[in-house]
Amino acid sequence: MSRRTFKYRIYPTKTQTTILLHWLNVCRYLYNELLADRKNAYDRCGIGVNYNQQAGQLKYLNLGIHSQVAQDVIRRLDKAFQNFFRRVKNGEKPGYPRFQGKNRYDSFTYPQSGFTILDGGKLKLSKIGTIRMFMHREIVGTIKTCTILRDGDRWYAAFSAELPDPEPKEIKTSVGVDVGITMLATLSDGTEIENPKTLDKYDSKLRKAHRDLSRKKKGSNNRNKQKTALAGVYRKVRNARKDCLHKASRILADTYDQIVFEDLQIKNMVKNHHLARSIHDASWSMLINFTTYKAEYAGGVVGLVNPRNTSKQCSVCGCIQPMPLSQRTYRCPDCGSVMGRDHNAAINIKNRYVPTDCEELTPVEMVA
Repeated sequence: MSRRTFKYRIYPTKTQTTILLHWLNVCRYLYNELLADRKNAYDRCGIGVNYNQQAGQLKYLNLGIHSQVAQDVIRRLDKAFQNFFRRVKNGEKPGYPRFQGKNRYDSFTYPQSGFTILDGGKLKLSKIGTIRMFMHREIVGTIKTCTILRDGDRWYAAFSAELPDPEPKEIKTSVGVDVGITMLATLSDGTEIENPKTLDKYDSKLRKAHRDLSRKKKGSNNRNKQKTALAGVYRKVRNARKDCLHKASRILADTYDQIVFEDLQIKNMVKNHHLARSIHDASWSMLINFTTYKAEYAGGVVGLVNPRNTSKQCSVCGCIQPMPLSQRTYRCPDCGSVMGRDHNAAINIKNRYVPTDCEELTPVEMVA
């Protein structure tokens, strides 16, 4: 079984908005208190506290929120500690769970019950009421959870639905994809997908919103209003970027049965401060993620290959030569072939992929 998320905008009344904000504050307070309990237990007694021990304390607290919502707060904290210990074990940067500051806790979840979708596009939440919801598409599968999210001054409901695994299809068409900055993606068949460069389009609006915020007095209502306005501009940037990536990934998943990307180490690539902004704006990981789950749902396959020398190696004869980033055309000194740098890399990416036995039978897992 696989999971898909369906996200819809909701329109709570002023009273309901006040209740939602109160619930977020209660969840944040509970999260911080439980985190403090775990920290104090280890610092003072050298013992760890688990989910079951903290869940047993909820019956003594009068929080005024749905019981399963409170239980989910503990699950979030427990998952944060599990990830912390996993990173310590793997020798990664640990990142100890942090206390959540004001306006930093933006969602709560009904993990099993307490929510109902009514006819006419309305969402009924236990202890909150019935909220108008814009359902722009039908939910497919069995709904498991409902998460209420705050994004600036907007509210959303995200439903996690469980779906049966799709039947894998026969691989008839395959393509290699070289992601970049000049072009978002270049395919091994010569097709190019334009990079929207979203940050550049909204750069003037972002600069103006930041200037206006810097002129407001700290703690004033006008500053809070400007914070909301600035968050709205960033939301437009995110939505525009996601829209482009969803469209590009849809084209790839619908056109090809097997799609091959480079296994890029983007955290290392953004250390180049001349390219970091453009790399973040292109959001290659998001493109791979979107393409993977769309292809998986259609029964296709997405693979990752080692990116070493994909731009330096000739796709015709295999000759390897130095290729600075400024050189956009590949000219092979051995066989004389001439083609675009990214097109040559995309062909190498396609040719380098060798599916494993399990991948020949089932789609690969979704890329994180």
